Amino acid sequence: MKIDLTGKTALVTASTGGIGHAIAYGLAESGAHVVLNGRSQASIDTAKAKLLERLPDAKFSGIPADLSDAAQTQALIDALPPIDILVNNAGIFGQVDFFETDDAEWDRYWHTNVLSGVRLSRALLPAMVDKGWGRVVFISSESARNIPADMIHYGVSKTAQLSLSRGLAKRVAGSGVTVNAVLPGPTLSDGFATMMEDEVKRTGKSLEELGKAFVMAHRASSVIQRMASVEEVANLVVYVCSQQASATSGAALRVDGGVVDDIV
Repeated sequence: MKIDLTGKTALVTASTGGIGHAIAYGLAESGAHVVLNGRSQASIDTAKAKLLERLPDAKFSGIPADLSDAAQTQALIDALPPIDILVNNAGIFGQVDFFETDDAEWDRYWHTNVLSGVRLSRALLPAMVDKGWGRVVFISSESARNIPADMIHYGVSKTAQLSLSRGLAKRVAGSGVTVNAVLPGPTLSDGFATMMEDEVKRTGKSLEELGKAFVMAHRASSVIQRMASVEEVANLVVYVCSQQASATSGAALRVDGGVVDDIV
């Protein structure tokens, strides 16, 4: 299977690092022009330089915006070229006990993890429908189905993304535009590397070893019994954005290593 996205333009939100950066690479490797997004121009410039080292002939541009803010999101929308592929990857996470999670924290997660995708989809989907082709992908989480007791606010926001993606798929049914959610599980992302930096120094263990220990301690139902790489997550996203995935819409597609213990 050869995925060819030549002539397509993709916006990948929060693509200066982690899973978003890997998705941007995968889409560009398949021929798409990728619009990078981060909170600052400096982070975009750094990410773009790293990508061009590996893909010197690829086409990247970038627009800084904090997508938890409606005004900045609108400014990004106003600056965009016509978009064929929207990957709603922007999101935050963190462990906070439910009884210590105040309204302001709930609002922060809702605006970042949910409303950013609402605003971008509302702005960009109509043109995709008019063209008869488009792809929208929400990067949700296995926590959408396996709500963590220590991150209930996060899990709720990720479950909301599943409802949003399914509803939008039905709203644009028959148009040639697909809308799907991809659900990563424990992943060796930049965020995990930062969290484990001191532990790597203290124990001398590799990030992969610590990731495996984390999975076995906290996600023991994992079938692969390790963390996924960001590239493994990106591979599924790139496929979902391809012409070959034209019959997949309204789906919640797991790349969680089998953490969610069911057969559906």
